[in-house]
Amino acid sequence: MSPQLYLITPDVADPASFAQTLLAVLNSAAFSALLVRRGKLDDAAYAKLAAPLVSVGQSAGCAVLIEDDAALAKRLGADGVHVTGGPAAVKAVLAAVKPAMIVGTGPAPTRHDAMTAGELDVDYLFFGPLEGSSDAAAADLAEWWAATFEIPAVLSDPGATPAVDPRGAEFLALSSSIWSAPDPAAAASALSAALTAP
Repeated sequence: MSPQLYLITPDVADPASFAQTLLAVLNSAAFSALLVRRGKLDDAAYAKLAAPLVSVGQSAGCAVLIEDDAALAKRLGADGVHVTGGPAAVKAVLAAVKPAMIVGTGPAPTRHDAMTAGELDVDYLFFGPLEGSSDAAAADLAEWWAATFEIPAVLSDPGATPAVDPRGAEFLALSSSIWSAPDPAAAASALSAALTAP
């Protein structure tokens, strides 16, 4: 079975122009989830970037997640929060938004980290970097997790090509390979077609 697609925005995006680019990408392939990266933005700049992207993502049928900010996720009407911190940060977000919102966490760099996170009430566990190049060790971890546990695995393969192997993960997260392409929408379409090809 093909994984569902999870899109990660670049950590540096122009609030004035990126919404249009994002809309084109979301219209080119069936993405189930969208993570709006915070990068190094301060609270005000991140809120300014995220507000239109939440609307774009939800209008395209995506569950939109805010990075590490439960209060902002609530204020913008997002669907959830992706937590990049450890168990204490995850617990704080869970207390703030569950059961109304999705909470995911990661990346989980080791089996121990994955199992520790999996004992919390998270909706998915993330393996691999949010951007940059692919990580073979993360792919191995995602494959092990997906074969062993019920909480869905998200394999992040930032540099994915159309020959990507989702390794049994329920979700495949895409980022750098889409945004660095000359035509991001065409890149997303090609990856999606390759994943669903018989």
